[in-house]
Amino acid sequence: MGNERIMTSQVLYRKWRPRNLAEVVGQEPVTQTLRNALRTGRLSHAYLFCGPRGTGKTSTARSLSKAINCLNPQDGEPCNECDMCLAINENRALDIIEIDAASNTGVDDIRSLKEKVNYSPNQAKYKVYIIDEVHMLSNSASNALLKTLEEPPAHVVFILATTEVHKLLPTILSRCQRFDFRRLSQVDVVKRLESVCAGENIEIEKDALQLVAKSATGSLRDAINLLERLATYYGSGINIQQVQAVLGMTGDMRTRELVRHIMSKDIAAGLATINGVNNDGLDLKQFNRELVEYLRGLLLIKTGAADSIDLVEEDAVELKKIASQITLEQVLASVKLFGQIEFGFDNYPTLPMELALVDCILASEEKHADTRKVGEVAHTGNPSVTSGKEMPARPAPAAKQKKDTAAPVPDKPAESAVQKDIKPESAEEKHEKQSPEPVAEQIVRAEPKAKPEPPETVSPEPEKKSSDELSALEGGTELERLKLNWKQVIELAPAEPKKSPAIAILRSGGINPISIENDTVVLSFRHKYLKEKIENPDNYKVAEKIMSNFLGRPCRITCVEENNHLVKAALKMGAQIIDQEEK
Repeated sequence: MGNERIMTSQVLYRKWRPRNLAEVVGQEPVTQTLRNALRTGRLSHAYLFCGPRGTGKTSTARSLSKAINCLNPQDGEPCNECDMCLAINENRALDIIEIDAASNTGVDDIRSLKEKVNYSPNQAKYKVYIIDEVHMLSNSASNALLKTLEEPPAHVVFILATTEVHKLLPTILSRCQRFDFRRLSQVDVVKRLESVCAGENIEIEKDALQLVAKSATGSLRDAINLLERLATYYGSGINIQQVQAVLGMTGDMRTRELVRHIMSKDIAAGLATINGVNNDGLDLKQFNRELVEYLRGLLLIKTGAADSIDLVEEDAVELKKIASQITLEQVLASVKLFGQIEFGFDNYPTLPMELALVDCILASEEKHADTRKVGEVAHTGNPSVTSGKEMPARPAPAAKQKKDTAAPVPDKPAESAVQKDIKPESAEEKHEKQSPEPVAEQIVRAEPKAKPEPPETVSPEPEKKSSDELSALEGGTELERLKLNWKQVIELAPAEPKKSPAIAILRSGGINPISIENDTVVLSFRHKYLKEKIENPDNYKVAEKIMSNFLGRPCRITCVEENNHLVKAALKMGAQIIDQEEK
């Protein structure tokens, strides 16, 4: 009765510890080598088992000690029925000595061990010393162990175990047969957990069991401990929601939902999902980790490395289906943006994920637009023509406006029929081209100009321009330079504003300056959400500093929505913004 009480009080990982080498999970290269050595009698005097925690090092050491001393060994395995095997299983074998090196680190402990090594075994054929966490020994203790490891008595076998093999002395490594234990795959952990559940009458959903195995990160002991904790708290019936609650996880459903929104480029739905997770009180960091892990799986599948994903078959099939519907560029951009997130905004905990989502989708849209434009240029053979329409000419620098409007000098066309009729450049024009220009004007002039008409169709009168273009020319070239050099405006911002989330908002895309009047810059926002974020007082002040830094004078900003047709119409009719609400 007493023995039965002791057995039932054992923790599950000890109760279900492997009883022989064949039962060790996921370490077939190690166990098969040991069994072959036992069958052929090639026993070593010192073994070193190294690898992550919970992968079976100590269990293998105990099974090996039984196989060495078993009275009736069977094909290199212990019988688990003889007196010696039973004594080892019940921890009453005097000749099997387990030492915790973390608690016995001193040189005196090793000297005591060296004295006892010389005594013959009491009952067993071999005395087996299992030294766990051997890397914790001090340098003096490790050096004291060296001679004994090199030439131990014939009746002694040492089995050293460690999780940090790099901390061991090279002289100890050279005296042992080394075996590396690997992390267990999710499939192997699930199979072992199923056996434990069947033996303990625990009913658990398959998805919940897979989540338990996944959270253990290759450690079978951790997985069994978690299973026991779940069974103790929830009883014999366990579902996936209970596992998620214990692990503090959000579950895979919302991560997949967010990935679908990225695929469909639905910013509003993606933002709603992120804020829904936050409003439910779930950990955004954990949610982001799950999202990055899911995106990593898609990345491996898209790059042909599906075998590297440690998933059960059902999850792998679903992941491949989603991967077939998303481009590699989308996956790559998503992994980079969400993988680099740092959660440092207490007032706006969702902002980093929201900006990553918007950046990801807008970057995809801009790349698609660029690709389409390149295709149209290749079709027309002229970079200034898209879809059969002529692109508006960029305004020239002020110093050369009169010359360009009076006698326009076209760029050199590529293999054009009118090339012979173009008037050669004068010496003055060549000199002006060679002379250095201001950086801002060089950036503006780098834009492609409109395709010149044949000389016979060119009118001596200047081309009529829209009210927006005339406004830009008459007001200097500030608005045009601000538009063309938007990225440089942000990159050249002072160091202090660069630490603000306003920088990330301005980089998100969909933001265009549309007017500069009375030291007020009007910014048009494609997305209302970003407009509301930049109108936060702190972000608003930073944006004003950035605009003032570029323009070289104090200025203010006004934010409007891109679809605000009344504001657009008023500005085109010559209206001016004379005041704005204080932020």
